[in-house]
Amino acid sequence: MPTPYGSRGGMAFSAAELHVLRRSLAHALQSSSAPLAAEEVQDCLRLAQSVDEAAREAGRLRAFLLDDLARYRSALPGSLSGYLELLREALAAGYEPAPDDLAALRALRANPAAAALLEGARAVAERSVRRRLTANPAPRTRRLTLAGAREEPPRPAPAPKESPRPERPVPTPGEVFPPRRKPTPPPASGLAVV
Repeated sequence: MPTPYGSRGGMAFSAAELHVLRRSLAHALQSSSAPLAAEEVQDCLRLAQSVDEAAREAGRLRAFLLDDLARYRSALPGSLSGYLELLREALAAGYEPAPDDLAALRALRANPAAAALLEGARAVAERSVRRRLTANPAPRTRRLTLAGAREEPPRPAPAPKESPRPERPVPTPGEVFPPRRKPTPPPASGLAVV
């Protein structure tokens, strides 16, 4: 069975599969109609501990992979091939690309491998966003009005918002930048003007 962490090794089960296995073990221990021998109970408990350790190791391995991916991303473009390989492995393991990953891939899309990976990463990111939005829809916000405020009728969504009329007139360019005055000619015959 392929590992969820590609060539870096790791567990043969996903986190969801480990959860099911752990629950199955607990159920087997509690609901067995025939009493289990002490040795069988110990085997089940050892297996449950191994499953827990494998889950912890998977978390450590995932954290290492993500740290490694961030190091390669910060060393781009010099680490291009290593970064693309790590990102490909992470995406295959269920990693949802971060905005930094998408930005890095967009900057590198002149490379055909990066351009292909960008399309895959973008699709994963869009599915992730859709899943989160359907799972947790945004609450509708209510407009709060202040006492004495004028109630505005609701506008249709595509209608542009009208800008409020200014209370004072907008100055003309001539008012903001007054015309230049002609310089006065120097006094004749060297007499100082007082």
